[in-house]
Amino acid sequence: MDFPRETIWNVDVQRAELNQFLDAIDAGISQQTTPRTLFCANPHSLVVALHDRPFLSALRAADFLIPDGTGIVLASKILGGKIKSRVAGPDIMTGLASRWNAQRGKSFFFLGSSAGVLERIRARMASEFPHVHVGGVFSPSFAERLSDEENARICETINRAAPTALWVGMTAPKQEKWVEEHRSRLEVPLIAAVGAGFDYFAGSKQRASRPLQNLGLEWLPRLIREPRRMWRRNFISTPLFLYYVLRQRFGLLSAEPQ
Repeated sequence: MDFPRETIWNVDVQRAELNQFLDAIDAGISQQTTPRTLFCANPHSLVVALHDRPFLSALRAADFLIPDGTGIVLASKILGGKIKSRVAGPDIMTGLASRWNAQRGKSFFFLGSSAGVLERIRARMASEFPHVHVGGVFSPSFAERLSDEENARICETINRAAPTALWVGMTAPKQEKWVEEHRSRLEVPLIAAVGAGFDYFAGSKQRASRPLQNLGLEWLPRLIREPRRMWRRNFISTPLFLYYVLRQRFGLLSAEPQ
């Protein structure tokens, strides 16, 4: 199932609600012969992609590019689009965990983060979603680019586990570029890069309350907790993203980012 796409600056974001994405993933699991990828579009990622062509190519090649960011919803409104609400990567992960727990017979593999976070994820899966098998976890090195030997070991470990879904949490843009580079070597129906979703799922970081999420202010608690890490996203990337969106709105933006 393919959804209508809206061009937001330099990528085409799919227009659908959370349950529609979950339905499409479920429907395609038994039909596909090659992995489908799911990435998250948000203002910061699109700004980073401005100067990172492999990252931009990975985003454009995604089978599912979800509107994960209030800025994407705002951009759609500015451009006369119809994206009504954001769809967060962590919600895709917990949504599938809940569905597949009821269905039984499916499995997850978690690639990324630290050994401690991965063990907390295992514990939560066993407690809340006991009928979704955790086929394995792998905490890679934190190098910007993994060695060929480590990549081969990761792919072999994942394929041996034969999960239904591979969740990758290595932060953007490393995770998206890794997935795009190695998807042809992986025998997994769904490969999804969800970044901070690992920390949220493990409980090592707290998501904003639902009211703040509904108001489009999920970024605010993160900025307060991690100002040194988040200030660039909110005070540089967001204004720059809106600048390019406004240029697009008034026909001043070329098809390719400069």
